[in-house]
Amino acid sequence: MIPASLPHHPVAVVGAGLGGLALARVLRVHGIEAALFDLEPSPAARTQGGMLDIHDETGQEALRAAGLHERFLARVHTGGQAVRVLDRDGTVRFEEPDDGTGGRPEIDRGELRDLLLGSLPEGTVRWGAKVTGARPLDGGRHRVTLADGTAFTTDVLVGADGAWSRVRALVSAARPAYTGVSFVEADLTDADVRHRASAEVVGGGMLFASGPGRGFLAHRESDGSLHVYAAVVAPEDWLDGIDFTDAEAAKAAVLKEFDGWDGRLRALVADADGPLAPRRIHALPAGHRWDRVPGVTLLGDAAHLMSPFAGEGANLALLDGAELGLALAAHPGDPETALAAYEARMFPRAKDSAAQSAHGQALLFREDAPGGLVEMFTGHGG
Repeated sequence: MIPASLPHHPVAVVGAGLGGLALARVLRVHGIEAALFDLEPSPAARTQGGMLDIHDETGQEALRAAGLHERFLARVHTGGQAVRVLDRDGTVRFEEPDDGTGGRPEIDRGELRDLLLGSLPEGTVRWGAKVTGARPLDGGRHRVTLADGTAFTTDVLVGADGAWSRVRALVSAARPAYTGVSFVEADLTDADVRHRASAEVVGGGMLFASGPGRGFLAHRESDGSLHVYAAVVAPEDWLDGIDFTDAEAAKAAVLKEFDGWDGRLRALVADADGPLAPRRIHALPAGHRWDRVPGVTLLGDAAHLMSPFAGEGANLALLDGAELGLALAAHPGDPETALAAYEARMFPRAKDSAAQSAHGQALLFREDAPGGLVEMFTGHGG
């Protein structure tokens, strides 16, 4: 029985990231309301990260289903699909300009989030609502508790709550594992004026500069800044030995891993504005799946967290959300059929993408790097 005193939401989504918002938007297009719960206190609580390349067959397909594709195209970053591949000596090994014909236009993650959020009625997202637990009731329903002591019930519970999802425990015991790669993130602001050499080496879009076991990845953002990832194949505790409260000491520790690299590449960290940010790269097992559990499913990183080396994370989250919304709309009153249909499509897609991501990681940092990356871009192997 559903406790009569608790509020009830037919569809409740934990997490208001891209996947959760895409789900809510597609449901709304089909006349179905969803309630989203996010632990952030407001949509402006933190920055949303850098640029995303939105793929035609995944992320853009989701935006078409959401009725937002034209509005998305109006916001893309012109020139953002340009790619450069350099070796550790700064030699350009591959370069491709953005001629406007590519199928992976770039957009600022924050702009895309705002586009999705702005397409929903005010109050769809309950901000500052941290989910602390969920337990099954009869008929596939769930009772969900929040950190403030309140609770609600739902017919369909969707975990869109990211890498360390709390909802995942209802369907799977899997936990993300360290992939062996750590990032240190940096920003260079107003790059064309203040960091001209770095702006030139990155170019108009994405830079890959790799060598055995390490590399720099960087992209130009729509505000004229450069966002940089210094990537190192390292033990899981490597970042623990760096004092990130001391920016100069942190820079020195990171650059020690790039001794002998071209000075223009080292400057991507040496000249960074503001503090550096550490990030370990985790992933769920490739092919992560679960047996059908009544009334609950996962999407995005909660379902299939993978390394970023295939550029699929945000795209899959968007497509997961859209396809789940379409499945629920196609089977009104029969959520189990909808959830089963969604998972049957999502599982193999995620398995393939996770394998591509793992392959991309190996390719980027192998002994002949950036040879494998050049082969991949030129179609000569990899």
